[in-house]
Amino acid sequence: MATVFETRLIGNIGRDAVIKQMERGVTAINFPVAHNKNWKDKKSGESKTKTTWVNCTIWKKDGSNMRVLDFLKKGALVELIGTPFAKAYLQEDNSIRTEIRLNVSKTNILRPAKKQYCEDENGDDVLDNDEYDDDSFDDFTLSEDDF
Repeated sequence: MATVFETRLIGNIGRDAVIKQMERGVTAINFPVAHNKNWKDKKSGESKTKTTWVNCTIWKKDGSNMRVLDFLKKGALVELIGTPFAKAYLQEDNSIRTEIRLNVSKTNILRPAKKQYCEDENGDDVLDNDEYDDDSFDDFTLSEDDF
């Protein structure tokens, strides 16, 4: 009997998707998604939030439709279905880093990203291109074993 190990993730994209060309004619589209769990502390009555970051990858064969990139922008609310796995690796400082990853099989954009504007020195509205500034999402360290 076949088994299924699939996860549904709903969250906000933390930075615009990045493309990485892999060997064997495969393209990886990488982006981090934040899942927020909100609750009220029973003792203090204080509202609390715990954010879990999941590094997501959509795999495409070379020549495939890449239109999804137009929608995988920072701030977009997405629903993703895919196969989760954990990965650990040794960093340069000899510390071990672990991450939760999702190989995405289905993507649904629930709310597109809002374009954010700010005022320049002349008082004109300009597009604010500040990206998520956590360096931990700069490298997805993909290997052939990941797909």
